[in-house]
Amino acid sequence: MEKMEFTPAQASAVANLPLRTVHKLIERRLICPRLRRTGRSLQRMLTREQLLYLRLEAKGVRLLPMATRRAIAKKIENSPEIDVVCLTEGSVLVVQVKSARQELDQDLERLQRAEEMIVSDPDIMRGSPVYRGTRIPVQLVADMLNQGATPEEIVEGYPSLDKEKVAIAPFYVQAFPRRGRPVTKPWARTKPIRTTRQRRSLAG
Repeated sequence: MEKMEFTPAQASAVANLPLRTVHKLIERRLICPRLRRTGRSLQRMLTREQLLYLRLEAKGVRLLPMATRRAIAKKIENSPEIDVVCLTEGSVLVVQVKSARQELDQDLERLQRAEEMIVSDPDIMRGSPVYRGTRIPVQLVADMLNQGATPEEIVEGYPSLDKEKVAIAPFYVQAFPRRGRPVTKPWARTKPIRTTRQRRSLAG
């Protein structure tokens, strides 16, 4: 896989960890991101190997002592393709890495797919990310799911979407949070377009 770097928000989405937990692990120096300058600000950037360790944190490594967690993280960074981490400190600890890597790779592909199907254009919905070829905001779909709408109901209201696009909305919103002031939602008072059939009764 091509060498890539990821933001903490992207790491949160693909590692299945809350963003605050990712930042906490960085502060504890379990993982040490590279700093990339963007304009006047510095952005923390994580490697695929660091994302793999975060995935292991989500799968239960977080329950181990801090020193053990540091050792696991170091081994993964030094040996990117390692399948098993074996530590011996009084007792043997074996951590299976292969399955976590496979899950991570699937979610990294999902992240790439999300970037391909969603765009942000200042001339469309004030720059809010929308599904490519539509004016449907991704945040709107994520909000609808959060409020209890089913994918079937959303697809019925927005026929240009499908279940894959609907399902990816919360994932995209987590991986690419909007910065700055809260974004206004010009779509908030609009209703989805629905096509319904009504029977007409004929007067006798």
